[in-house]
Amino acid sequence: MGTIVRLGVVGEGDQAAMKAAIGRALDLMRSVEDTLSRFDEASALRRLVAAPGVLVSVPPMLFYALKAATEVASLTEGAFDPTVGRRMEELGFDRHYLSRARVATQVDTEADVCYRDITLVEDGLRVRLEKPMALDLDAVAKGLAVDLAARALEGWDGFLIDAGGDLLLSGVDPSGEAWTIGIEDPRDPSGLLVELKVSDRAVCTSGSLRRRSPREPQAHHLVDARTGIPVEGVLSCTVVGPTAMMADAVATAAFVLGPLRALRFIEAMGLDGLVVSADRGIQESTSMGVWKK
Repeated sequence: MGTIVRLGVVGEGDQAAMKAAIGRALDLMRSVEDTLSRFDEASALRRLVAAPGVLVSVPPMLFYALKAATEVASLTEGAFDPTVGRRMEELGFDRHYLSRARVATQVDTEADVCYRDITLVEDGLRVRLEKPMALDLDAVAKGLAVDLAARALEGWDGFLIDAGGDLLLSGVDPSGEAWTIGIEDPRDPSGLLVELKVSDRAVCTSGSLRRRSPREPQAHHLVDARTGIPVEGVLSCTVVGPTAMMADAVATAAFVLGPLRALRFIEAMGLDGLVVSADRGIQESTSMGVWKK
């Protein structure tokens, strides 16, 4: 997934059992990468992309990641769209984070492809790509990996999973209190915007500062799929939600909707959010009272 993962577990008991739980959590995260990677030719995602027009049985992990991504795409009228993979390659986001080898989709995609060209058949967990396309599930994959890892850590007094900006915090921290985390200020990465006091929630941030296009230095990876243009005017979107996959997808979708619609979208999804824009400052919802100045 191209990020550093940090796990912390709180609780008394068998240290061997704790280490085993952490090992299972990491294994589950690796399984998400193995299944949903757009860089690994052996992944289920790449095998699906290689068979346009064919009804393909896929692993549950891939089916439900696609289902979530297409549902969010529909809610944003296509601004967020998992078929944006070819555009990501054009911007230079086409290199495996470990080998740095360039990986291109082995199909000729069509210009007018969109999420509506993905057919999902719940019976038998089958998928048909109606047109050749390159899929990018990054906006749901990392959150899904965090959620699955959390299952392996259930039963302990508390735990924290941090996957490069996607966090899930459960139970209590080592002091026995709810977890306190800081949200980075995208205008000043050495500073914090706010602190959050949360428990049993995911906190996910989508931002434009760290992933810049190697081909177009002014461009970043958060693209409005309808135009193919990286969205300007938003610096970061943070979402607090019940699951990391939901919070991650909504944060990305809100970002690509732009500064005027981002917070409204987050709140319409029943979630709490904080949006930092270039000219509108900080917009925040306070319905859950998680923000702490």
